[in-house]
Amino acid sequence: MQVWGEGRGTPTLLRRIIVPVVVGSLFVCFAAASGRSVSAEEPPAINPFGPVHQERDDAVPGYVELSDGTIYYGKIYMTRDKRLKIYDESLKRQREIPLNRVSTIEAKVVKEWMEKEWRFKELALNEKQYTGRSYPTREYVHTITLDDGRKITGPLAELICVEAENMRSPGDRGTRLEPIRVILHKRDKGEFGEDLKSLVYVKLIKLGEEAYEEGKKKASASRRVPSRK
Repeated sequence: MQVWGEGRGTPTLLRRIIVPVVVGSLFVCFAAASGRSVSAEEPPAINPFGPVHQERDDAVPGYVELSDGTIYYGKIYMTRDKRLKIYDESLKRQREIPLNRVSTIEAKVVKEWMEKEWRFKELALNEKQYTGRSYPTREYVHTITLDDGRKITGPLAELICVEAENMRSPGDRGTRLEPIRVILHKRDKGEFGEDLKSLVYVKLIKLGEEAYEEGKKKASASRRVPSRK
């Protein structure tokens, strides 16, 4: 009687069992290892409809104050790689300033008036008549104070974005806020029927960690409820 494991060669029945099992086991192990490798290399699936969590590394903490007393505090930034472009009256040239070098931006009203609407009379090319309608118009100059105390004053027109923490609802916790966009104007005008008071403008922008805390306190003390308009 032949016993498995004894003798010069491996019995035929043993060879028929071991070889297929070994080969099959190697195939399974290789497939499993390959599967793990592929799974490890593949990035996780992205939900195109999910919330955006990307943070702006160039955002600066601070707050924005409007002429009607509205306060927005949070992360403040501009279009990526953009700088503030202001005409320096003292040097008579335009300067470009990164937002992270700025301490404050303050607006001053140079001139404001109610602009009347005029139209040419029919059949009279050189004679105008007042339509009875008017709209508010205002001109500004801005002063930028740098983090080293230097000041630059001149006309400025820029778009500023604020991820306002005081606009966050309880369900927004952990998600990135939709930014509020405010505009710094050289000259601005309202709609027909509005008055100068209703032409709201950006009065002050203050940047830095201390400014952020200051804006938070001012927003809490303010009775005015901010909006996204």
